[in-house]
This record gives sequence, C-alpha cells and structure tokens, in this order.
Amino acid sequence: MVTEAIEAMRGLKIAVVGKGGVGKTTIAGTLACLLSRRGFKVLAVDADPNANLAYTLGLKAEEADKIIPISENWSLIEEKTGVSPESYGGVFRLSFTVDDIIARYAVKTPCGVNLLVMGVVRSAAQGCMCPANALIRSLLRHILVRMDEVVVADMEAGTEHLGRGTAKHVDYMLVIVEPTLKSLKTAQHIRELALDLGVKTILLVGNKVMDKRDEVVIRGFVEKNDFQLIGMVPYDPEVKEAELTGTPIIFKSPSSRAVCAIEEVCNHLIGSEKT
Repeated sequence: MVTEAIEAMRGLKIAVVGKGGVGKTTIAGTLACLLSRRGFKVLAVDADPNANLAYTLGLKAEEADKIIPISENWSLIEEKTGVSPESYGGVFRLSFTVDDIIARYAVKTPCGVNLLVMGVVRSAAQGCMCPANALIRSLLRHILVRMDEVVVADMEAGTEHLGRGTAKHVDYMLVIVEPTLKSLKTAQHIRELALDLGVKTILLVGNKVMDKRDEVVIRGFVEKNDFQLIGMVPYDPEVKEAELTGTPIIFKSPSSRAVCAIEEVCNHLIGSEKT
C-alpha cells in the first residue's frame, strides 16, 4: 500500500500560497516533513521573500544563515547566463542548463527533506536583474516539469514566480487563509490569477481557526468563491511556542492539534492521488 502511494505521488508538485502572516510557511514545511516521514523523496522550495522555510524544516539559525539564495548567487548566475553582476543590463544567454543546480545547492534538512532557497529578484535596489530572473524562472520550470520528487514550494503571496509556462505544471495550489477580510480577499485574487495561468487544482486550507465563528466565516467564503476546502488547522499555542524556541512544531509537539490537522491535509493529498 505504501509503495503504491509513493508511485502515485511521484512527481507531484504542490505550491503553497497565501497572504503574508497566515502561516503558510509552517504548513508548507510541516507538510513536506510529513511526506518525507511517509517515505516520499521531497524537495522543498523556498520562493518567499521572507525565506524562513529552513527553520520549519529543522535547520538551526547558523545553518540557515549560510544558505545563499539562488537569486543572490552571483557566481552561479554568471556561470549560467554569461553576465557578471557589474555588467547587468547587457546581453545574456537565454539558453542554459539548470539540472545540476539542485544537486549542487539543495541543503539536506533534519527531517529528511532537501531544501532549495530560490530568493527573489529586487530590481529596484540592484539594477537590471534580468539574468537572475531568467535563471530563477528556468530553474523553477525545470523543478515543476522534469523532477520526479514530490515538490512542496513555499511561494510568495501572488504568482510572481509562476508564468504561463510553469503554472500549468503545478498539480495542487494550496491557498492558506485565516479568518480575516484581508486574507480572504488575497485568496480570492490568487485564485483568479491561478485560474488564468492554468493551475490544475486550487485547494483551500483554513488556518488559525479559533472557534465556530471562524469556521463559519471560512466555509461561507468557500461556498461563495467556489473553492475546495480540504482542511481546517486550529489556532494552536504550541505553534507560537515552537516558533519562539526556534524548533519546528513537528519536532517539538508532533501530536499537537495543528500538526494533526496538517496531517489530515497530507492524507487528503495522498488519497486524491491514489484515486
């Protein structure tokens, strides 16, 4: 049964999105760890401007601080595109290989998941960053199209990294929301963009749900906006405690209410692939 599930999930690509602060990084990291514990080979991709996925996967601060995001790896960018940072604005190679980057730069984490930190391009602060953008987009497309591993990508709130050539290869987009107007409006906008880009399946997960009223708010939003709700993660003080101590919630409190709820989301995804 386990072997069948692993075969069914081979190559599955999951993008986790949502408004900043809704807890998507905690859910993305915990989901990646849970999948790894079940025997799946998992690559976690941190494509959020606030790159914190490393901590959720169990890396210590000093280890995470040593990771150079792909978007800031000037030697790699020059190697692949033929353009050095000081000469940005000129002509650069549009065709280059990226299949070696994961093996060279992905970091093994304590929960068994490999982590690749993509970073983001900040053109306003660093001049023309077209080569870095080209490298990130090409690498993300390679990860989503050609890799056999299960990929869990912690994305920024919008769909900045997903163009029409890559979004259609995301099997599931998990939109994380909390019961607030701003969070729900962001989810609505993300869904519209994702549909326009050709994302196959858009799923919603409620997070930080404190009571029945919160649950009613989220369920009402789901009904009005034609989302598929696959989980409700309760507000859990254990999550805050874990974040304060710098310990992943799945390590500190593996039987906590939040982890159990995320495990149900994991079960849903595995069950969907088996049917």
